[in-house]
Amino acid sequence: MFAVVKTGGKQYKVAQGDVIQVEKLPGEAKAKVDLAEVLMVCDNGKVSVGTPHVKGASVSAEIVEQKRSAKLIVFKKKRRQNYRRRNNHRQDFTVLKITGIKA
Repeated sequence: MFAVVKTGGKQYKVAQGDVIQVEKLPGEAKAKVDLAEVLMVCDNGKVSVGTPHVKGASVSAEIVEQKRSAKLIVFKKKRRQNYRRRNNHRQDFTVLKITGIKA
């Protein structure tokens, strides 16, 4: 059994026991989270596709930890104009463990 959920503007294919990284969600470690935007559920070959969401379906997950990604360098340059700007960026994200899928 697997489901396709939408969170943080992105879609993820999840099954029970999966560990995924999603855009930052509020909450501390060990907190329970319900992902209600379920786009598709497949249960032993029986597929339910929502328009846009599957009615009554939800995916429950547990927050494992809150983390930050590796540092990215943002560099802007305009040739022959002596224009150079250097910045850094670190994105926050949440690590989730999928505990159950309710179809």
